[in-house]
Amino acid sequence: MENDQHPQLVAIVAGEASGDHHGADLVSKILATSSKSIRFCGIGGSHMKAAGVEILHNSAHLAVIGLVEILSHFRKVYKVLRKMRQFLKESRPDLLILIDYPEFNLRLAKTAKQLGIKVLYYISPQIWAWREYRVHQIKKLVDMMAVIFPFEVPFYDRAGVPVCFVGHPLKNKVKSNLTRNKALTKFGLESHHLTLGLFPGSRKSEIKRILPILIQAAEKISLKIPNTQYLLPLASTLTETELAPYLAKSTVPIKVISHCPYDVMVACDSIIAASGTVTLEIALIGAPMIVVYKVKAFTYWIGRLLIKVKYIALCNIIAEELVVPELIQAEASPEHIAEETLNLLQNENKVKAMKEKFEFVKARLEIPSQINISNLALEMLNTV
Repeated sequence: MENDQHPQLVAIVAGEASGDHHGADLVSKILATSSKSIRFCGIGGSHMKAAGVEILHNSAHLAVIGLVEILSHFRKVYKVLRKMRQFLKESRPDLLILIDYPEFNLRLAKTAKQLGIKVLYYISPQIWAWREYRVHQIKKLVDMMAVIFPFEVPFYDRAGVPVCFVGHPLKNKVKSNLTRNKALTKFGLESHHLTLGLFPGSRKSEIKRILPILIQAAEKISLKIPNTQYLLPLASTLTETELAPYLAKSTVPIKVISHCPYDVMVACDSIIAASGTVTLEIALIGAPMIVVYKVKAFTYWIGRLLIKVKYIALCNIIAEELVVPELIQAEASPEHIAEETLNLLQNENKVKAMKEKFEFVKARLEIPSQINISNLALEMLNTV
């Protein structure tokens, strides 16, 4: 009875669509396994809200990327950060769970540390790829780093950061119960026509920068292969209204699908995707793809100086080789995207080799973890 009157409070922050999914899964598992009453408050989207999180600010408004874009949204993001800092000071949660989104979350972790609030960081910033020096900041601010790739453990161990490999959250989640034909029927498409997926990202800034290019590429592909069908899964951080101005200019029909991205992947003969977590999901489904990305010129120039990894697509990083083509900046033109997509579709050996490499990527994620993330969070709560 005492637990019901005085529930433990957990603050949780996810700044974008993939974090919203992972946060929702984590909260659901904690609530299902905990014998104590726990209240969750924080920043997230519709999935975290549905899982039982009291949303203090919608993550859709924070989903920006790139130095120029972050600077242009600085006042809005800083206002949310200030409110979250105030929430921590007034509510003093028993645990703060931070999911990825490092530019915001590491600043919030600093406030939590000053207040003596325990910090669990779930899904590491990719500091092994760029800005490696931030590991020293993380050591000062984070009580436990929960990582999703096995190779991240020795990286943090060397720096003296408490770390635990908790397995990749997508490992057993990415699946569809539909065959390709059933997925096509579900979406009202023809099985004898080519079906391509357009995955422009989950942030408004990505939609603005990448969706017009994908639409132009689709138009060029349709000139070569008439009757091509196009599917676009709607990210949880976006609305159809936000896509409408771009789709209205398209000369090819593009069907927007909500709530079932894995069924969309299964339906597609190939996918053109913006770099991000979704590229790993597509690889786990086994759909051939082209990865594209484009940021502001200044952001790209800085990134070239700082980024240490050879690839941007997660499946390429995990495989340590170029499994899927990457078209970045100037290469991410409608002409190049259409050409690469057509080359892939017309080369059965290339498609077969790509799918075999996807199996290798999947195997690398199936290394058993020591502990799952929900148990780790509960352990930290029990030590409060």
